[in-house]
Amino acid sequence: MTIAGLNVRFDVWRVNWVDDDDNVGGAVITGTCVYQGVMARMQGEKPNQLLLQQGLETVPTFTATIIPGTLDIRERDEILISEPFDHVYHNQYFRVTGVLYSDLNPRDPRNYMILYLQRSRRAHSNTLNQ
Repeated sequence: MTIAGLNVRFDVWRVNWVDDDDNVGGAVITGTCVYQGVMARMQGEKPNQLLLQQGLETVPTFTATIIPGTLDIRERDEILISEPFDHVYHNQYFRVTGVLYSDLNPRDPRNYMILYLQRSRRAHSNTLNQ
């Protein structure tokens, strides 16, 4: 990594659906890689203690701070952790559930973007699934 504090590189995939259904009538999901090698600081968020006390299942969530903050990353895009190769989530997908832009000018080199993520797991194999 070249900038201090950034601990992963990832690829951004835009999810698409093929017009034809698969052989059992389900939707066929595919995707297009729109960015490669995006540098980010990714970390897990702590679970909501109130939900845990009530016995409800919580969904693990993550945040990723990325530079530059001018990329066109949208909700429902997916990111694939590509580096470092020994990262605990290497080659795994995360779905973007929210995007927060910084209040800095887009031309400011300190501009950044915060992504809110959840693990992405699919029931059937496709081009985005492992």
